[in-house]
Amino acid sequence: MFDWMKRSTAARDRVEDSLDDVRSYLGGAWLSRALGLTLGLYLLAALLVGWYWSQEPAAFPVQQQAQAAAEQAQRRLVNGYTTVETLKQVANTLLGKPGGYLSNDLAPPGLWLDNMPNWEYGVLVQVRDLSRALRKDFARSQTQSTEDPDLAKAEPRFNFDNKSWALPASEAEYAEGIQALERFQARLADPSEANARFYSRADNLNNWLGDVATRLGSLSQRLSASVGRVRLNTDAVESASAQAEQMAAEQRVKTPWLQIDNVFYEARGQAWALAHFLRAIEVDFADVLAKKNATVSLRQIIRELEAAQEPLWSPMVLNGSGYGVLANHSLVMANYISRANAAIIELRTLLSQG
Repeated sequence: MFDWMKRSTAARDRVEDSLDDVRSYLGGAWLSRALGLTLGLYLLAALLVGWYWSQEPAAFPVQQQAQAAAEQAQRRLVNGYTTVETLKQVANTLLGKPGGYLSNDLAPPGLWLDNMPNWEYGVLVQVRDLSRALRKDFARSQTQSTEDPDLAKAEPRFNFDNKSWALPASEAEYAEGIQALERFQARLADPSEANARFYSRADNLNNWLGDVATRLGSLSQRLSASVGRVRLNTDAVESASAQAEQMAAEQRVKTPWLQIDNVFYEARGQAWALAHFLRAIEVDFADVLAKKNATVSLRQIIRELEAAQEPLWSPMVLNGSGYGVLANHSLVMANYISRANAAIIELRTLLSQG
């Protein structure tokens, strides 16, 4: 009798242990599925947000933007106001576009994105060049004149590290640069302020265009290297004894596969910013361009740069060979950049000799 009771108790214990195991298994499986579902939803949301953040900002009307800003601040639309306002607006776009400034993000989805950070860097390069031209040329009557104090503060702010996350963050430095431009712009539009000027001269414009031509020439070479080319080593230092040997030196230049889209979007960023800046130059340097018969040349440069902003319908930057089956988006971009660069060289000739 006692054996039967012991066997019953043991069977009941085994059943309870089995039920506990089942409950434990189902509980763990439910937790795993919940975590997996949460992770999947997060990745899907990050993918959608990343796609939205990767949309390039649309172009804005330069002259209308300057007029609206002057009216809102109750200022005069003086010579140079459009250029400074355009520089401010382009810099503000880096900070205020969807997702904000992404180049220094440490968390998804900004951490995963590379096209938009490269676009931002391209825009930043042109912002730096124009802010330096404002400080060095446009706001000074001659080489011996004193530089503007606000522009002297703005330029180094824009040249701050573009990937700094904190102490200080890149966005904070660029915002201070925009504020310095705002102070210069306020003094420029105030007739009582005699120490803020904008000199629209042919030599000033020619100096800045020289920097632009250098940037575009480098971009054109980097874009063309997407398919790989054998070039003569033009960087070699020639001497009288070894000139013939160095002339024949060759090197193969090819952009690494993972860098092709980076160069492409950097070029799009530079073209986007430069098209706006040249629109502003057309307004503030209208008299100089008219005297040199260079207005049409400037507009042709703008047209080439705007054509480089056409939507990319492919989900990725294609890198086909020059005459292959697939397109090569880098070569198409290099074509627009090269034509704009050639037109800038002709424009500089007109400004210096026309």
